[in-house]
Amino acid sequence: MSIQIFILSKLMEDNNYPYKLKKQLSEPIPLDRLGGLTESKLYYHFESLAKQGLVEPVEVIKEEHRPDKQVFAITAKGREELPKKIYKLFENADEIKEMIVGLANIKYVDREKVVDILEKKVHSIKAIWEELGNFEPEPKGNENIREFLGGYFSTRTDHTIYWFEELIRRIKTKEL
Repeated sequence: MSIQIFILSKLMEDNNYPYKLKKQLSEPIPLDRLGGLTESKLYYHFESLAKQGLVEPVEVIKEEHRPDKQVFAITAKGREELPKKIYKLFENADEIKEMIVGLANIKYVDREKVVDILEKKVHSIKAIWEELGNFEPEPKGNENIREFLGGYFSTRTDHTIYWFEELIRRIKTKEL
């Protein structure tokens, strides 16, 4: 889904072709390699978006001794679907790192709706953690393992809550 959001958001700015978008992903940080994005995956997502009616080919650039470049544009349906895909990304993400493409394209969505989605996530995390905190295991077993895991999960949950709340604050204040 992130790749499709990236493609649609780039096409909101201007018509483009897949290879050029892949180059944009790799400069200055090789996000394509870090995310395992190959050229074939990118072309697959362009084809998928075209089948959904979200993008359409508008031009073929022919250059001597080079492969043809098919230029795509976003459709009206694509403009309508982009925010829906971004909201869905925020709803399905368990970690902030999974939201990067959505955050980079927050200008295409209602910030308050994103804040609402994130606040529900924080509430859910806190509720689950509270429920687990009230759980009393039987006294048998390795106390050292229980203590270690309890510390690990407690620290990780506190860390997650802190960064989600910081993200919410920054979205509200338009720092992001």
